[in-house]
Amino acid sequence: MARKPQFSEASAGFGGLFTAVTPEPAEAPPPGHLGHRARMRTRLLTSGPDSLLDHEMLEMLLFQALPRRDTKPIARALLARFGSFANAIAAPARDLQQVEGMGEAGAAALKTVHGAALRMMRAEVKDQPVLNNWDRLISYLSAALARESIEQFRLLFLDSKNRLIADEAQARGTVNHTPVYPREVVKRALELQATALILVHNHPSGDPTPSRADIEMTQEVKAAASVLGITVHDHLIVGNGRHLSFRREGLL
Repeated sequence: MARKPQFSEASAGFGGLFTAVTPEPAEAPPPGHLGHRARMRTRLLTSGPDSLLDHEMLEMLLFQALPRRDTKPIARALLARFGSFANAIAAPARDLQQVEGMGEAGAAALKTVHGAALRMMRAEVKDQPVLNNWDRLISYLSAALARESIEQFRLLFLDSKNRLIADEAQARGTVNHTPVYPREVVKRALELQATALILVHNHPSGDPTPSRADIEMTQEVKAAASVLGITVHDHLIVGNGRHLSFRREGLL
């Protein structure tokens, strides 16, 4: 049926002439993946992020980086390769770029989210007595290290009230070894005016059991630090879903 024209009264005073005005048609929903994208955005904003499945959350993250791509198959490919949402955003950028369709833009989007999550967790630990917030510290370190594919040695520098001054990665090694130099550890502590340390490294194998080299290195750092009045509170080894404390195990 033809749409009945409406008339504007703008020209009603000029000899009864009217101008026909055709109403604008209702805006149609975007086609294809753009409509899917719009619906998910609405659901996110009205019902919150918990309303989205893992692959949908990944799609949302990739929308801004890949505006012209259908990100649903990319999101599913990420889950198929890495196994979970958390593993996907924590994966190395070079591995993410190997997933078809990701490219540098997609990898950068996921690494930005990963970095933001770690920064939020670190903020909950910083400027508070670390020894009184042990569970939060372990959660942060697990998020930062448990999914690393190579060993990484980190140092937590504390002030006289055991508040976190800095969290720094001192070295990255191989899948089962990271070189650590006690002199460099102590030098950095002095630069930051730290009075205490917590040593941290990960075991990519997932097993946090310390090696003989781990135990010897810890004793060397402790000895070098004690000469200058710096306390080594603990050495934590982070595995996959597990961690080991040297102090609790009587190794420090």
